[in-house]
Amino acid sequence: MKYPLFLSDFDGTLVRADGTISERNKAAISAYRAAGGVFAVCTGRGPASILPRMKELGLSEGLAVAYQGATIADVATGKLLKDDGFLSDDAVKATRLLEEGGRHVHVYTTDAFYSNMADEALGIYERIVGLRANVVTGMPLSEYIARHGLHIVKALAMVEKKDRMPLAEWLAPRLGSGFYVTCSADFLVEVMPAGQNKGAAVEFLTAYYRIPREQCAAIGDQLNDLPMLQAAGGAFAVANAQDALKRRARVVASNEEDGVAEALSIAMQEA
Repeated sequence: MKYPLFLSDFDGTLVRADGTISERNKAAISAYRAAGGVFAVCTGRGPASILPRMKELGLSEGLAVAYQGATIADVATGKLLKDDGFLSDDAVKATRLLEEGGRHVHVYTTDAFYSNMADEALGIYERIVGLRANVVTGMPLSEYIARHGLHIVKALAMVEKKDRMPLAEWLAPRLGSGFYVTCSADFLVEVMPAGQNKGAAVEFLTAYYRIPREQCAAIGDQLNDLPMLQAAGGAFAVANAQDALKRRARVVASNEEDGVAEALSIAMQEA
């Protein structure tokens, strides 16, 4: 097959809006793997959120890419092959800027996350990721990080859709070149250390599996997926993807209409 390695984003791409994965997508992943392909999920979620979902895909082995590529786990054992994150001062700097104006902010360690608000938005988010937050009160999250010496992998702000790009554009110059600012959903603005993105995950997996980058395909929907599509030899975007991805990739059906299955079929058929 043309693409023996296939990387898929999770939310908004492989998963439907109701949080379920279609039987057609599951069957397509199974068929692709039976034909000799290597399938991996590449998500902004943490390992504790994504690893339990792998069983739904019939994946009991292989790798799962979490936190935009900063963390890569062995699906069978949960062992981390890659576990990067912020230097302490950088985590505090990013979180402090996100907190300005009283925003709803989360910070993530390898296996947990912390929130500065317990509101309806947090409840919805917790149901989506299948995890409960550690709610911090009495001090800013930035101060909590410093006091407790937390190793932070990712920080984000939950915002209204209309405020997403203005915040991302405001953050980038204030943080500087040592940081990566992106968006993984219409209501999330995320900050990672520079270089920790899904494009780097393509480099890691192609080296790990000894598959040329040109023979790796990837599919996504949001701006955080763009580095992955730019690094892969084959680029697909679901129909519900951001325009920046559609301009870069072959557009397939939406996440509600089994776009991953369509892309996998193309990846298997093309010689």
